[in-house]
This record gives sequence, structure tokens and C-alpha cells, in this order.
Amino acid sequence: MIGQTIIERDFMQPGKSVAVAGQAMIATSHPEATLAGLAILEAGGNAVDAGLAAVALQGVVDPHMTGIGGDCFALYCPAGGVPVALNGSGRAPAAATCEHLAALGLASVPDRSVHAVTIPGAVDAWCQLSARYGRIGLPRILERAITAAREGFVITPRVALDWARYADRLSTDAATQAQFLPQGRAPAIGERIANPALARTLDAIAREGRSAFYEGPVARNMVETLQALGGLHRLEDFASYSATQTAPISAPYRGYELVECPPNGQGLAALIIARILDGFDLAAPDLSQADRIHLFAEATKAAYRQRDLYFADPDHMRLSADDLLSDRFIDALRAEIRMDRASPPERFDMPVHRDTVYVTVVDADGNALSLINSIFFAFGSGLYAPEAGVLFQNRGCGFSLEPGHPNVIGPRKRPFHTIIPAMVLQDGRPVMSFGVMGGQYQALGHVHILSQILDHGLDVQMASDQPRTFYTDGALTLETTIPETVWQELERRGHHTLWADAPLGGCQAIWIDRERGVLWGASDHRKDGVALGY
Repeated sequence: MIGQTIIERDFMQPGKSVAVAGQAMIATSHPEATLAGLAILEAGGNAVDAGLAAVALQGVVDPHMTGIGGDCFALYCPAGGVPVALNGSGRAPAAATCEHLAALGLASVPDRSVHAVTIPGAVDAWCQLSARYGRIGLPRILERAITAAREGFVITPRVALDWARYADRLSTDAATQAQFLPQGRAPAIGERIANPALARTLDAIAREGRSAFYEGPVARNMVETLQALGGLHRLEDFASYSATQTAPISAPYRGYELVECPPNGQGLAALIIARILDGFDLAAPDLSQADRIHLFAEATKAAYRQRDLYFADPDHMRLSADDLLSDRFIDALRAEIRMDRASPPERFDMPVHRDTVYVTVVDADGNALSLINSIFFAFGSGLYAPEAGVLFQNRGCGFSLEPGHPNVIGPRKRPFHTIIPAMVLQDGRPVMSFGVMGGQYQALGHVHILSQILDHGLDVQMASDQPRTFYTDGALTLETTIPETVWQELERRGHHTLWADAPLGGCQAIWIDRERGVLWGASDHRKDGVALGY
């Protein structure tokens, strides 16, 4: 039965047990965020309240990953209802044009440039989710985040590792250095850091809602900061921003339905991969580990090639999701795959990054939230508005500067996005809410997790624990837990392979087992987080 542990865990080996709960559950990549959301659930809040409390706190304690200077996507399914998608991705300033950046001598948008900063969409998305679907209101939701920013928080191991690894991204802006490298270096495990300016802004949002961020003193400080660096941002760009609610898109896999947000995110790429691989029997006993890795790599190349050609702000796409998921289109992509050799190398257009947080919650009433929030690269653009306490994302470097491309930068346009939440439905009802952090990897990561569960009978934690591979930037990257014999076989088929220098992604998932009346939760061992419920 899917959702229960078919393959028993060996308790002599390192690893995590799957989390099991009878009523409600939350899974995040940071222990404090999980505790914040769990406290909301226990106090009578619902899935939306808990998810927002968790992600807001992560914007404080995981500043290299996320924050109010970033963007947000969500899938929400009320108990007994159908999923809705919320696109909280920011738009380019109204004055932003390809011609302007070309006149500056740019062939692409530099990831540390002020021109990479799009209008942050997360706060408006949070406010819309809370107003439409929440139960307890922003003051209670943001309470722990405000306290952590004001009084300080303790650095956990994975946060310390990433902070030190990407500290150079904080080195070009004096205000950024002062806040995030207060002793001239990254904070170590167990050290404490605070952000009083961020606490004040969060408190204002709790009291006044979106206007406290997109208008007034906070917006003025953000605009003044960006304009001083040559940015095209204006107060009207912030005041006019609004997240967009829409219908999700989906595709079948093994009798289930994988549900994603539509573009400008890359969820459509996950659906293309799922549809391609649905035509192969990945559970076949004669299929080797190298065979499966090969198939995932080839499906990824095919899907990401379409992604880079066609995905963009939905108002500017030339082919629809229906076009790209049609039998004719998918059959043609699948027919190109050979089991005995790799297809020619592909280099994808999107910059490589790994920095996102994902939260999933299922509450006691059966409401389910799948929520992802990001500032794109580690510490985003590295640019900081000191009075507002806002570290800006750099999503604008996801734009193309190729004239005529559907994803070319333009006024008030949304760039291509990597962050994607997901759900899985069976007979129209959600059975799993999940996401896989990790930049470009996310689309493949969704299908990899789904395959581990549906093709191999693993529970959600075991599925998360499995070794990962990812074809990107001309090479097939393997986590170091892959056997060397598999590496050799992949090389024989023509793959250029590399050993990963960091873990690939990070998964959180909750499986809804209605037959037993329990929830099964996972939080990736590659992060600091935990899944907890009651």
C-alpha cells in the first residue's frame, strides 16, 4: 500500500525514521520553523497559518535562502475542495527594457546587479493567503519571526555551512556586510545574530498588512537603496504589485496526478518529465540503477530544452501547457531516448543556484498547503536596504536579454522561475503535499521523489533519502553515495559525469493515508529540518 513502509528501515544504519501523526503535520528544512508552525497548529491555526509562520521565521533564520525580499509560490487545497495556485513572483520595474540593459553593454543580467532585483512578491502572497484561507491573522502568524529578528537566533549546522560558503556574496555592499558579517566573517554554529530593522518591518506588516511593505517608509527605503545603485525601481512599481491566483496544471503518473503551478515557474518541466517517464517501467526488476539514472537524465534534457525555449511569464508564452503536454509532443520527446547511449550534451540557460526553502502542512481538518519561498541565489543579489531590513532577491537574472525570446526582460514582466511547490492527487483528492528545494534541480526532484514512492514502494522519508543525480550544465552530476560501478556504466554510455560537491536539493513531504487515518512526513537529511505532527 502506498504511504506505508513497505521496505522496512534498517535501524542499524544512519538515517531518519518517517514521521507519523494522526491529526496534523508540518515539515520544513529548519527545526525552529517546524516548531513555529506546529505551535500554530496546536493553538488552533490551520495549514495556511502554520505554513506562513514557518516560512516567515525561515526568512529570519535562513537569510541566505529566503526572506521578505524574495518571492513565493503556493498550492493550497482546502479539505474536500480542489487545489488553487498562487503566483507570488515579482515583476520587473516598469522602466526595465532589454534595450536599456543592452545599452549598458550587458548580454545577460548579472546576478549581483541591481537590475537583477525584481519587486519582491512574497509579502503580498502571504497577505493574500492569510486573508483568503487563514484563520488567526498576521499578528499571531508573524510573532515568532518578529521575536527571532529582534532578539536574535542561534545558527544551526547547515545554515553555518552555507553562510560561510557564500560569504563572498556579502562582500560588495557595506550595509549587507554590516548586517550579515557583523564580525567580519560568517557566524559559526551556535552563535547568535539579530536583525532589528527586519523585526520592525515584520511588526509593521503584522499590524498594517501589505501596505506596510509596498508603501510608506519601508518601500521608500527599498526604492532609495535601489535607485542609489542605478536601479530603475519606482514607488509605483511596489505599490501596484499583486500576487495572482490561478488554476494549477497537472499530468498523470502511474494512475496518480502530479499537480504544479503553471509558468512562469518550471513546474511544467516536472510534468513533461513525468509524462516522458510514465512511458517506461521504472519498477522492472531487470532495470539497473544505471538504467534509471540514464532515463532520468535523458528525460531531463528533453524537458529542460523545452523549458528554455518556451517558458516565460504566462502573458508572453507562445505555446501553452496543453501544447507541451500533448501526446504528440511527449511521444516525440520519448522516442528520442536510447537506452544504450546518451544524447548529445545540453547546456541550460538558467543560472545554477541551490537556495530556497519549502514548507508543507496538513492540518487536522484536512487542509493542505504546499509553499515555497526564495531569494534565488545565496543571499540573493547581496543588496540590502538597511532601514527596512530587506535583503533583495536577484530573480531578474532569470530573464533573457535575447530580443524576441518569450522570457526577454520587459516592463512589469515576471521572469522565468525555478521554485515550484507540488501536490499529488488520487481520484481528485490530495494524497501528498511536497516540494524539493535546489534551484534547477527541483523539476527533476519532484519526479524522482514520486518515482521512489510509486515505482519502488518507499515511504516519503526513504524516498527523500535516496541518492540523487542531475543532468545540468553539460554534465551528469552524481551524489557521492552512487556506486563507482554505476558511474563507470554511465560514462560508457557517453555521459560526462561529475561527483557532486554539495547535496542535490532538499525535500519535505507529507503523505495523506486516508485508509489508516494517518500522515507520513519527511524532512531531508541534507538539511537541518524535521517533520513533526500530533
